[in-house]
Amino acid sequence: MSNHALKAFLSGLDDLAHQTPAAGTSALLVGRSVCGRVSPQASQVLLDGGFVRRQSHGLSLVQEQDLSNVFAQMARCLQSAGCIPRWRGELLDVWCDNNVIGAIERGAVRSLGLLTRAVHLNAWSSHGHLWVARRALDKATDPGMWDTLVGGLVGHGESDELALERESAEEAGLSAAQIAGREPIRGIYRMQRRVPEGFQCEEVLTSDCVLPDDVCPQNRDGEVMEIVCLPVTQIEEMLLAGQFTVEASIVIAQSLLARQPS
Repeated sequence: MSNHALKAFLSGLDDLAHQTPAAGTSALLVGRSVCGRVSPQASQVLLDGGFVRRQSHGLSLVQEQDLSNVFAQMARCLQSAGCIPRWRGELLDVWCDNNVIGAIERGAVRSLGLLTRAVHLNAWSSHGHLWVARRALDKATDPGMWDTLVGGLVGHGESDELALERESAEEAGLSAAQIAGREPIRGIYRMQRRVPEGFQCEEVLTSDCVLPDDVCPQNRDGEVMEIVCLPVTQIEEMLLAGQFTVEASIVIAQSLLARQPS
């Protein structure tokens, strides 16, 4: 695709990647700051549990001390009420005004519309082909769709760099040494879209690298059913056909755009 075509493609993704919350969604307030967007069902659960009180601008946390404990209790109540599709047993940072104010179970973040951070790796071959992965059929989100070789959420207390190294090892069997020459991690997009359990608000971070010719990525965590290395022309055809997830489409198209001759 030409530079113009790639920009048009990315612009066309905005309807899917930059949405407003569903009707009935309430802002989650910590003091006067908004830190989330609570789904209608989750809002009622939090009100009934006494975690929040309704104000004109949204739902305000009743207790603002020991927030990680508050968030843990909230997550358990949401799970009991069926607002969490799957308990993950993983903690993610809770962000408010660009600061981490606590931690919460990963499965609860979409019901509360909390900000997450996702790291992706575009792994290129020396021949200019791109390594991509196909998501397992039992994935809760976008099963069977194509994705970046590496992509995952930054965990609680984890740096973006460590998260990318961890995800690279788990999803592609790549060591830190094998991706040591990668580009610095950079933010490229803020995902905001409606999802079945609530609202996804996600900072998309990415890095590019060229893998040595003797390196063949292998999945280790069972979340990927296939890894292949494809020429750019085929990648572009798959993008236009909607075979990649929305996030992967943005990450890959941005990488293709950056690699266009100036």
